[in-house]
Amino acid sequence: MASPNDLQFQEFEEAAELLSADPGASTLSMSASIASSAAAGEEVKLDLSEDEDTQEESSELLGSQKPTASFLTFEYYQSFFDVDTVQVLDRVKGSVMPLPGRNFIKHYLRSNPDLYGPFWICATLVFSVAISGNLSTFLSERGNPDYHYRPQFHRVTIAAVVIFLYAWLVPIGLWSFLTWRQGAERQVGGYSFLETVCVYGYSLFIYIPTSVLWIIPSEWLHWTLVLVAMAISGSVLVLTFWPVVRDDTKLTAVATVGTIIVLHALLAVGCKMYFFQTAARLPVSEATNNYNASTTGVH
Repeated sequence: MASPNDLQFQEFEEAAELLSADPGASTLSMSASIASSAAAGEEVKLDLSEDEDTQEESSELLGSQKPTASFLTFEYYQSFFDVDTVQVLDRVKGSVMPLPGRNFIKHYLRSNPDLYGPFWICATLVFSVAISGNLSTFLSERGNPDYHYRPQFHRVTIAAVVIFLYAWLVPIGLWSFLTWRQGAERQVGGYSFLETVCVYGYSLFIYIPTSVLWIIPSEWLHWTLVLVAMAISGSVLVLTFWPVVRDDTKLTAVATVGTIIVLHALLAVGCKMYFFQTAARLPVSEATNNYNASTTGVH
């Protein structure tokens, strides 16, 4: 085992021997040197470039060693849902109250698009359309003795396929086209893919209360609500994407906006025609007489 004397620093022993050999020798410490330089008004500089370079290399090494989340992990998609309730409500309000000159992406997303709002809006719209469609059919056929109510659960699947495909495929096509035009025409701007999906998702919110009001068995009310919902949600899309395509050629700009409006109208009209169709039938009194006559003939 090492003794305490063996643990002494050899440099101090050598310094002591030198001082004993030459007592008149002068010594200078680091603190004294810095103090004398400061008193003389000289600028004191320490060469720490090597230490800084070492620290930078260490930080780069640590940064390179930091694992990157794969797209198959939950952490990769967590950033897409990094939004609070206040932001979602503000974006929903902006989607139902479009104002001229107010770009949805510039005023509401502010370079922070999310998938939380669009996902839950589409999921809610799926069940809203399917359930409201069943209730609307039941109420419209309530006085028909030949009608027997059967829950149509397959409408949920159809609504999910149609709505989620629209909310994803149309933005993908539009974003791809705008990206291609941005490369062909330098004056044409563009949005990111996530921003495009986000705008389309929030633009569908107006159809949730509209589908609930479609339960009322009134054909003229249904088509009035369709036109109102199309005008509101379509305005959000037009006000958002028109500034991007207006600097392109006139034909391309008009064709792009026209395609956006037509596809949006097809979604609204298709949901109305399929989920809220009113079967053509005879008046209640005539249908009742026919039913009684057929029953009497059987007996």
